[in-house]
Amino acid sequence: MSSKQNSPQNNNSGRNGPPERFQPKVLLIWLVIITAIVALWFAQPGTGTNNEALTISELVQSIKDGRIEKGAGVMKPDPTFGQNGYVISGQMSDPQFSGSMTEGSSVPKVNFTAQGRLTEDDFLLVREVLSEKRRSTAVQDIIISFLPFILIIGLLYFLFVRQLKNAGRGAMSFGKSKAKMLTREKDSVTFKDVAGCDEAKEEVSEVVDFLKDPKKFQRIGGRIPKGVLMVGPPGTGKTLLAKAVAGEAEVPFFSISGSDFVEMFVGVGAARVRDMFEQGRKNAPCIVFIDEIDAVGRQRGAGLGGGNDEREQTLNSLLVEMDGFDGHEGVIIIAATNRPDVLDSALLRPGRFDRQVTIDLPDLNGRHEILKVHAKRIALSEEVNLEHVARNTPGFSGADLANLLNEGALIAARYNKKVVEMQDIDEARDKISFGRERRKLMDDEDRKITAFHEAGHAIVQAVIDDGHLPVHKVTIIPRGQSLGSTMFMPKKDVLNHSRRRLLNQICCGMGGRVAEELVMGDITSGASGDIRMVTKVARHMVCDWGMTDLGPVAYGENKDHVFLGQEIQRSQNYSEETAQKIDKAIHDIVEEQHKRCREILTENRHALDVCAEALLEHETIDGKHVQEILEFGEIRSPVIKREVPEPKDDEAEDEPEAKKKPEGNKDDGGLAGESAPAGAPA
Repeated sequence: MSSKQNSPQNNNSGRNGPPERFQPKVLLIWLVIITAIVALWFAQPGTGTNNEALTISELVQSIKDGRIEKGAGVMKPDPTFGQNGYVISGQMSDPQFSGSMTEGSSVPKVNFTAQGRLTEDDFLLVREVLSEKRRSTAVQDIIISFLPFILIIGLLYFLFVRQLKNAGRGAMSFGKSKAKMLTREKDSVTFKDVAGCDEAKEEVSEVVDFLKDPKKFQRIGGRIPKGVLMVGPPGTGKTLLAKAVAGEAEVPFFSISGSDFVEMFVGVGAARVRDMFEQGRKNAPCIVFIDEIDAVGRQRGAGLGGGNDEREQTLNSLLVEMDGFDGHEGVIIIAATNRPDVLDSALLRPGRFDRQVTIDLPDLNGRHEILKVHAKRIALSEEVNLEHVARNTPGFSGADLANLLNEGALIAARYNKKVVEMQDIDEARDKISFGRERRKLMDDEDRKITAFHEAGHAIVQAVIDDGHLPVHKVTIIPRGQSLGSTMFMPKKDVLNHSRRRLLNQICCGMGGRVAEELVMGDITSGASGDIRMVTKVARHMVCDWGMTDLGPVAYGENKDHVFLGQEIQRSQNYSEETAQKIDKAIHDIVEEQHKRCREILTENRHALDVCAEALLEHETIDGKHVQEILEFGEIRSPVIKREVPEPKDDEAEDEPEAKKKPEGNKDDGGLAGESAPAGAPA
């Protein structure tokens, strides 16, 4: 960062710096002082709890008996008893103690007080005993009188004033902004560390160019956008791109989350917005990054009974500060969200967030570049082909790809390897996409049902596939919530869904159910996930994509967004007669593909049996083995089975048989390798 950013003046008087660390020595010193004062207090004569009241004659007799040592008391004149009236206090030996007091003896002491008039002889006797070690009572009285006040003031200073001065987080700092200033030395992220979103980098690079050379744009009348809104799914690199802007532009960079404006006290959010822009104006030109802005920028007036007044006040303050009468020149706002549909329209208009940068899931080339960035920190084997890994990970975000390589490194470490091999990355991909292998205890009947179920999916897909979605792997080892999985590997990213491929997907989804019907003569609940999937696809074909005889009409527009300010009830924009036609069209699509699937498996019954027997023997086979079964009637390539390492002592064992998931709840993944069609609900 520039020297201007690191100077004390531009750090807002140390507001954003780290608070002074608490020093235990200070607390120890205060404890010692308080202990000494309390000890001095109770050491004063006459301040004890047990106080023996004596008459003057008893006092004189105690002195004669030697129960009061020399200097063990004080005399104070008391006019209430006349000219010779005195108040005498001190310590004496316990009257209940029998025997005379000798030097060096340990006789219990008690406090005493005597009041009254002294005769001349008694006065001389008392003064002779108490005057030799008589103390300066004036100083003691002053200290004792002001001791409580000094103690209270010291405690208040230590507990409140000092803490407010050092930390700045006391009762008067609620309205202060929680934005953190990032320095180049601490967060050195540049555009070289961001891959897979070249168009987004070009958009924000204009902001960097303007901050470095504003005259380049002002010369022709151009004005830099006041706000840049980054929109995209989670894990696509919105926050990372904002940090890269801070690394490229040598200007102060403040980072804050949308939830930091939310507070239980009324008006605190708006005050923090004003303070944040005040900090930005003192450090202009600068960049302020607001992560998850939907936490504070939601549509006003939405929800049952109106909106949240405190949140709306915060949003109003943000709107005024971004583009009000007092515009802050040089303060550029970069915000990120994955819910742009809930943001207030006033926040998105030109003049506030002039530019919206969409950061979508990376394509094939983008995934390859992202993998190369993250692979710099991983010890990869020479056989690892990152381009092949990118091709086999459609739909993965940047965060998913980073997690993929990390999981591959962890798996390689479990096998005591020094480098990560391709097999480790493939296993990591299956673990992330479909769940970790679980060695669930199943009897022969369950294994047979699962084997034929998955073989049905694999054989149908291998027959009807046109090279777009080949079978990648078939397994009867439980993963995640499924007892078995049939995995597919798309040859390219799926951007559109044709009617023919959607029908093939439904036909493949029915393969497990049809295989159970043909072989077992019965059906199980294992096809529940497949049935839900094919029903969703068929409903989208009818209601959203116009792929049936009902025509290109959208029947799926139902308003049920209660918390976005819409109607409470669910409105349906078609008649009951049309609803019946929709139900019939969906049923016809599924039933037609069910019959088609039955014909395919009936014709390839031998291949179905061989595939199921191979699964029972090897548990996992590859897609090439399924093709060999269809072509030659047997598996000709060797089946490579990876040995599972023995668990360590501190690792958790698999579930016991008593906790085994019941058969009625089993749900194989069906089309585990195929992502849901675009627009399909989660």
